[in-house]
Amino acid sequence: MRSYIMRRVVLLIPTLFLVTLIVFFSVRFVPGSVVDIMSAQLSAAGGESISRAQVEEMLGLDKPMYIQYFNWLGKAVQGDLGTSLWQKRDIVPDILRKIPISLELGFLAILTGLCISLPIGIYSAIRQDTIGDYVGRSVAILFIAVPSFWLATMVVVFPAGWWGWSPQVQYMPITENLGANLLQFIIPGVIMGMVMSGTSMRMTRTMMLEVLRQDYIRTAWSKGLRERMVVIRHALRNALIPVVTIVGMQIPVLLGGSVIMEQIFNLPGMGRFMVEALNARDYPIISGINLCMASVILCVNLTVDLTYSLLDPRIKYR
Repeated sequence: MRSYIMRRVVLLIPTLFLVTLIVFFSVRFVPGSVVDIMSAQLSAAGGESISRAQVEEMLGLDKPMYIQYFNWLGKAVQGDLGTSLWQKRDIVPDILRKIPISLELGFLAILTGLCISLPIGIYSAIRQDTIGDYVGRSVAILFIAVPSFWLATMVVVFPAGWWGWSPQVQYMPITENLGANLLQFIIPGVIMGMVMSGTSMRMTRTMMLEVLRQDYIRTAWSKGLRERMVVIRHALRNALIPVVTIVGMQIPVLLGGSVIMEQIFNLPGMGRFMVEALNARDYPIISGINLCMASVILCVNLTVDLTYSLLDPRIKYR
């Protein structure tokens, strides 16, 4: 196990290198360079025409692109992700303030999704072709079909029009008021969790049906074990392996897709920060956010792989 983890950790280094390399160069080919935007604003503010060369020299973009990349990479290895081209301040403190917001939203979404999908999926499997099974499958299809942004918009618009109530849009840090913070995050977290629960609900039902037909489950039934013991202790553990894979695949979607929820509910998280940086063509912020997100996603993938051995003792890593 230890050698496997070490190999995986070592493999993270070239993966992160390729991610940063692709992002660093690709964003600079997006139409509308930061040099054009800033030179136009400076010329309008000062009344004098400022050339591209002057702006490039001021921003440090006058050097060849590969030299800019290796200069940025050398500082990133030391924990310095650069300085914002517009705000002229260090990026790391801003990222450290916004990461917990996106992580809290994603955690609530995953927790909600599992609390919905696992009970309904298990019940639908052990009560196959009953009314409860049909209702559970219908709910799963409904959650998959309903867009999260539409549901969030309805939650904001209709209560405000009918009852004069709307969710809190002024961000409250968890360190200042825990209750107000949870009330602000619970609605977008539940909406995201409901939408993501549909896929894992169907996967839970499918895998439970497959496992319940295995010979060792029939042996457990023949021994006279109670239904709860057979389902939870013997069947559920093996059925959860594909479900864990689905949840691991949904985490990157939560980190990147939370930008919609952050915009609707005015949460200053990483997704919203990324959109603002893309609109402003703030290259250091874009590269820094992508590096952080890629690191989180790779660590999550490693954790998911290690979870397999905990759920199924037959899986060994060497």
